[in-house]
Amino acid sequence: MKLLSRDIDKNGEGGVVLMPEEAEDMWHAYNLVAVGDTLRSTTIRKVQTESATGSVASSKVRTTLTIAVEAIDFDTQACVLRVKGRNIQENQYVKMGAYHTLDLELNRKFTLGKHEWDSVALDRIELACDPTQHADLAAVVMQEGLAHICLVTASMTLLRAKIEVAIPRKRKGQCAQHDKGLTRFYDQVIQAIQRHVNFDVVKCVLIASPGFVKDQFSEYMFTQAQKMDNKLLLENKSKFLSVHSSSGHKHALKEVLSDTAVTARMADTKASGEVRALDDFYQMLQNDPNRAFYGLRHVEYANEQQAIETLLITDELFRACDVSTRQRYVRLVDSVKECNGEVKIFSSLHVSGEQLGQLTGVAAILRFPIPELEDGDSSSSDEE
Repeated sequence: MKLLSRDIDKNGEGGVVLMPEEAEDMWHAYNLVAVGDTLRSTTIRKVQTESATGSVASSKVRTTLTIAVEAIDFDTQACVLRVKGRNIQENQYVKMGAYHTLDLELNRKFTLGKHEWDSVALDRIELACDPTQHADLAAVVMQEGLAHICLVTASMTLLRAKIEVAIPRKRKGQCAQHDKGLTRFYDQVIQAIQRHVNFDVVKCVLIASPGFVKDQFSEYMFTQAQKMDNKLLLENKSKFLSVHSSSGHKHALKEVLSDTAVTARMADTKASGEVRALDDFYQMLQNDPNRAFYGLRHVEYANEQQAIETLLITDELFRACDVSTRQRYVRLVDSVKECNGEVKIFSSLHVSGEQLGQLTGVAAILRFPIPELEDGDSSSSDEE
C-alpha cells in the first residue's frame, strides 16, 4: 500500500490518499473504511442520453465520485472490496444522493475521509504501508488424498488451492492402483506449489502432515525435480521444512505455526508473534488463571488496575457499526499502551485470530494476579 498524501488536523478529522498495490492491501482497506466515512475514487457508470428525436442511447463513462459510505462488502477469496453509498458531490453524470457502488481496484488511488481518525486506524495505515510485511511463508497441509496450499501473510491466511484425489486402498497383492493414485495426487500438489508459491518472496515452505506422508511427498517431489531438471524446486530446496500436523485440514495450520522449528524459521514475521502470544495466554490460563483474563468486562477491570502486560484483540471488533462500541475498544488499546503494555491486534483471517474470536475476541496476560470478578460484582458494576 502506498500513502500518497495525508491531511489530518489536530482534532483527528481529515483524509488520506492511498493506492493499493497487492491483494492483501484490500484487506487493510476493508479494516480502514467504516460506515459514515467519505470515499472518493474513479468508477465506471452507465449513463443514458436522450437525443432531440427522443431516442435513448446508453454508454459507460469513467468518472470520479465521492460517496458517504453505507455498506461494505469484502470477498476474501478474490480480495475484492465493494463500497456502497450515496453520492455527496455534484457530478455531471450522477445526481446528488444517488446510490453507487465503488469497486476499489489495485493500482488505482482512492481518498478516504473520516470525522475522527483514531489510533487504531492510524496504526493500520502504518502497517499497510510497511514494505517488510509481505507473504513470506507458504504452507502445504496434507494427508493422503487431501492437501491445502496456503500463503500466510502478516494479515491473513490465504487458501490458494485445495486438492482432493480419491486414492484406492491397498489390497493384498494389489498395491499398483494405490501407488498410481498416490503418484497422481503428489503430481497435482507439486503443480499447485509451482503455480501459487512465489519463491522470490517466500522465505519458507512448510510441508505438514500426520505420519510419513510429508517425508514420502518431499522425497518424491525432489526425485521428480532431478529427473525433470526442475531448477525452480532444486534451487529452493533449502526453503522446504517438514513438520508434523494432526490432519490435512486447514485448521491444523495453527498447531504447525506453534512448532518451535517453525517459529525459529519465521521469527521475523507478524504471524509467528500472534501465535506465540496466544500460546502464552493459554499456558497462563492453565498454570495461573488469575493472570489470564478474557471477555471485555474482565479485561477492562484488569486495565483499571494497570495490570495488563499483553493485550490480545481481533481486528473484527474495530469494524463494529456502533461508533461508541468501536471507541470503547480504541480507548482500551490506548490505555494499555499508555501503561507500557504490549498490544497484539490479531487478523480475523488468521487461524490464531479465529481462535481468539472464539474467546470473545479480547484477552489479556496480566503483570500480576487479580482475583477473578464475581458475577455479583460484575452485575453491580454494570448497573453503575
